[in-house]
Amino acid sequence: MGAKTPSHRAKNPQKATQRTASLAGQKLDTTEPSPPPAAAVQRLTIDEGSEGQRLDNYLIKILKGAPKTLVYRIIRSGEVRVNKARAAADTRLALGDEIRVPPVRLSESAHADVVTPAREFPILFEDDYLIALNKPAGVAVHGGSGVSFGVIEQLRQARPQARFLELVHRLDKETSGVLLIAKKRSALVTLQDCFRHRTAHKTYAALVIGHWPASRKVVDVALHKFLTAEGERRVKAVAEDADEGRRSITLVHVAKVFERFSLLDVTIKTGRTHQIRVHLAHEGHPIVGDEKYGDFALNKALARGSLLEGHKFDRMFLHARDLRLPHPVTGEEISLKAPLPPECQDLVDHLG
Repeated sequence: MGAKTPSHRAKNPQKATQRTASLAGQKLDTTEPSPPPAAAVQRLTIDEGSEGQRLDNYLIKILKGAPKTLVYRIIRSGEVRVNKARAAADTRLALGDEIRVPPVRLSESAHADVVTPAREFPILFEDDYLIALNKPAGVAVHGGSGVSFGVIEQLRQARPQARFLELVHRLDKETSGVLLIAKKRSALVTLQDCFRHRTAHKTYAALVIGHWPASRKVVDVALHKFLTAEGERRVKAVAEDADEGRRSITLVHVAKVFERFSLLDVTIKTGRTHQIRVHLAHEGHPIVGDEKYGDFALNKALARGSLLEGHKFDRMFLHARDLRLPHPVTGEEISLKAPLPPECQDLVDHLG
């Protein structure tokens, strides 16, 4: 066999020499790019929105941009703790569980385009221990699942001097109304105990399609939470004896009846994900404007203004209007009321 062909660099030594000479007078930049800011340990408390979720799915939601391989590695290594103990990836999280998430340094690209704006929200009550605000519809309570930021992140930006701000519970993005924020960890624990032991009483205003029977005051139907093929969270009604079902109880009172709709006062005895929305739809009276479980053709007609003589309504009519619970320090009952948002009140007036 003949001799091997020389490498490309050896073919033209004159050009290589010229290139070396041209670089000799230049100062090479050997400075490495600045690493992202060091991450810190996170200590998180499971609220109603994450109750029942697997640990791995919860971390994937919290650690936006983190590879799944990293999530499973920190679980296997024991760096993630649930109530100060090691946990498996398939551990189901319970309301009030405390999760320790180790420092995880994500690439700068995962956060480069995310700027959380500072925002205050209408305050219903505030003292040294808690904030009760009136959450608008269309705003998530926290970031995750495709949402870069929510109420809690914006409030922290607006109050940089606040040492502690944490969600006590949650509302769906499409739901408006009373939302509690704890300003001290002791208050957070006490308030979440109120929700866990059902000493917090929430009442929602819901406008539904059709005439709700006045005699139908209790909906006691088991619910099952699942993920669609696209990874979206959904809930469905299941048989009482279904293994995957969780008993769910909703109390319903008819506040007002219109020609094609009913305005309901709804109280929940259990705090399942999408409970009110699924229970009312299961009974044949979906909530007006509900994009997940509602009457899509009617919702579209309402949004266009073609259903009610030019009156447009383009949101879900579910509003947390009343919350009563003991104060975390004094124990005295607090009664928090959020009036119907203008667009909901206008619709009720129009129907009436």
